[in-house]
Amino acid sequence: MPINVQNDFPAKKALDQESIFALSNERAMSQDIRPLKLLIVNLMPKKVETEIQLLRLISKTPLQIDVDFLRMDSHISKNTDISHLHKYYLSFEDVKDRAYDALIITGAPVEQFAFEQVDYWEELCNVMAWSKHHVTSTLHICWGAQAGLYYHYGIEKVDYKQKLFGIYRQELVGKHFVVGGFDEIFDCPQSRYTGINEKQVSNHDKLRVLSKIPELGSNILMSKDQKNFFILGHLEYDLDTLAKEYLRDANKGLATAKPHNYFVNDDPTKLPHYTWRAHANLLYQNWLNFIYQETPYDLKDIT
Repeated sequence: MPINVQNDFPAKKALDQESIFALSNERAMSQDIRPLKLLIVNLMPKKVETEIQLLRLISKTPLQIDVDFLRMDSHISKNTDISHLHKYYLSFEDVKDRAYDALIITGAPVEQFAFEQVDYWEELCNVMAWSKHHVTSTLHICWGAQAGLYYHYGIEKVDYKQKLFGIYRQELVGKHFVVGGFDEIFDCPQSRYTGINEKQVSNHDKLRVLSKIPELGSNILMSKDQKNFFILGHLEYDLDTLAKEYLRDANKGLATAKPHNYFVNDDPTKLPHYTWRAHANLLYQNWLNFIYQETPYDLKDIT
């Protein structure tokens, strides 16, 4: 939760410069409090696993958050029972006239397809268009980040020669509330065959890069209007998620290399140390606290 201090308190200016939440007394007294409304577009194949990962991180904030899940009706899920989706997930028709404080669009194992070849691309575009006027802030993850950067800002995907797979060190290169408290160097799981056109990003006047993988490129980005945040990696991943992906690929006969900097002594029977959990918690708590400061009390005012 943000701290409450007098507006002219000497430390407040320093805290603001360090991207630490410090409310003035006037702002604190005038705040109306209600639960935040969060919508999650879960595009991952193992939806229940992703639900647990995201809700675990979201639950760490002291804010009360009402969570809805959204399904893509133009796609038939092969890994999740349709009864689960219809019982616990909403359709776009259900939410198109609502407003939300926050939106999460997850990754999906479709990055080797052109965006327009993905069967639910048009439906997802409708969601992203709707988010411009019905959502305070959106967090895009992995392929969801690539999709959001392409749809909103025209940033194209680039193919890698081999899968970017493992735990990669990041350098913090920008300041914002969402990365407040981050170490200058931190770890983040990666699992993708594609990246983004870094030249287009560096030349774009509406985007900022907050963290980078040295010699590879951006990992956390944001739009300068703070409407959209993007993370190309998977801070939400559990300790064993990459191990499960490695074994899945191996069972399919894919020549996927062992995840980089992951197994202890490169031994697939020895899971790594959990070196990204603290930053995962920080990212989601910071993002939700940021939204708490920015979102209007009346959801109708978002539009």
